[in-house]
Amino acid sequence: MKIAIGADHGGYRLKEEIKEFLVNEGYKVSDFGTDSEASVDYPDIAYPLAKAVSKGEFERGILICGTGIGMSLVANKVKGIRAALCSDVYSARHSVLHNNANVLALGGRVLGPGLAKEIVDAWLKEKFSEGERHIRRVNKILDLEKGWKDE
Repeated sequence: MKIAIGADHGGYRLKEEIKEFLVNEGYKVSDFGTDSEASVDYPDIAYPLAKAVSKGEFERGILICGTGIGMSLVANKVKGIRAALCSDVYSARHSVLHNNANVLALGGRVLGPGLAKEIVDAWLKEKFSEGERHIRRVNKILDLEKGWKDE
């Protein structure tokens, strides 16, 4: 599976740990930045990553900022993206099972690396397979996007 990962300065340290974890697990990982703890604007990372996932260049994306909120807000502005901000394993699993989330947002200042790795592992291993009612609901999200202008 090809995974895109990106973080601002608030998520840089956790991104590096998650990236190493993913590579060790055998995932193909592309880093969208940042490369230090120097201040950057999270939209400059989140938007290109979300666009790449929406175009099918990556199967999933992971975004990390201080809380994960900013990254999730930006990613969800991109047509075809269903970004889920998760801080527990149950929510991460169900974001895929019920919502077919294709981007995971994490808080680098909220989560420790151990829990963050558990969340990422559960999220990546889960499949969208909860049945007709969830397909119907995700299709309604897709219908809402039909009114959006293509970028």
